[in-house]
Amino acid sequence: MTATKKKRMAIIASKGTLDMAYPPLILASTAAAMDVDVQIFFTLYGVDIVNKKKYRNLQVSPLANPAMPSPVPFPSILGVLPGMTPMATMMMKGMIKKINWPSIPELVDACREIDVRMVACTPTLEMTGVKKEDLVDGVVLAGAAEFLNFALDADITLFV
Repeated sequence: MTATKKKRMAIIASKGTLDMAYPPLILASTAAAMDVDVQIFFTLYGVDIVNKKKYRNLQVSPLANPAMPSPVPFPSILGVLPGMTPMATMMMKGMIKKINWPSIPELVDACREIDVRMVACTPTLEMTGVKKEDLVDGVVLAGAAEFLNFALDADITLFV
């Protein structure tokens, strides 16, 4: 009898806004709960999702985000006005609370608890000055080659 190989999911998270933090964390935690071996590679702005100094206060910008719902329709150009990003963030947090989704820190904790391997891109940290101690516990540091060693054997690879 041959043992079946555990499915693998590789996720690349390159955006650190509130709206872009949810997809990799929800997909990773859900897949891990389905007994999939999951790894998230946080690169560029995606590192903010696991940065202790930032992940509680991620923002969402209405600028160049035409799908963003608004209580009052307004042209995208108004997104450049002062106060629009905090307003859009407040609106999104309200929508998230209404449907009872967990916060980003709660999702990061869920990923850690269910053994999602979270990897911060070493060159990104060097470029941005973010230190290992700035990251949430359990995040490991690695470059593209180490992530690709995992991703090349993945059944699913997502760039979110």
